Amino acid sequence: MKILAFSDLHHSRRRAEVLVEASAEADLVIGAGDFCNIREGLPEAMNLLSGITAPMVVVPGNAESAEELQEAAHAGTTVLHGSGVEIGGLQLFGLGYGVPPTPFGAWSCDLTEAYAAEMLARCEAADILILHSPPRGIADLTSGGISVGSTAILEAIERIQPALAVCGHIHDSWGKSGQIGRTKVVNLGPTANWFEV
Repeated sequence: MKILAFSDLHHSRRRAEVLVEASAEADLVIGAGDFCNIREGLPEAMNLLSGITAPMVVVPGNAESAEELQEAAHAGTTVLHGSGVEIGGLQLFGLGYGVPPTPFGAWSCDLTEAYAAEMLARCEAADILILHSPPRGIADLTSGGISVGSTAILEAIERIQPALAVCGHIHDSWGKSGQIGRTKVVNLGPTANWFEV
């Protein structure tokens, strides 16, 4: 299956146009959160992606809640947050939000490590994990060189060992990747990332 994946669109019309055009070649499109900015303009941000006709699976970032994303999502889009879906024989499981909690204040949708671990425990097996936050130690460095990824996500990847785990959230690590056992981990960013799974 040919998969197009991205994260952190942050309401960019220019980036959305590129993604919509690229999606014509995709069997599946994955969006790993932060479609809008600080909980504002989500319906408009999702409308920028309305030209995508392939099935799309998304998780909420810390810039939108799961409920807000569910409401703004177009037909053909599946929203995952502590839940899974099977598409084309692939098992996908998603967890959104900022993990651990961000310093951004009340608007940010965040989870504690303990609560994230509870939600991830629902996943026994998956081919792809769709996450907003990166695992601790991979693709999670800020511009100051500080590792801010999630230990709960790291432990879930070590346990589940999907073929692929995609994330975003840490802008300074867009495009960075690494390996956890058999799992390739990629911090996507708002560009067209292609995978064959």
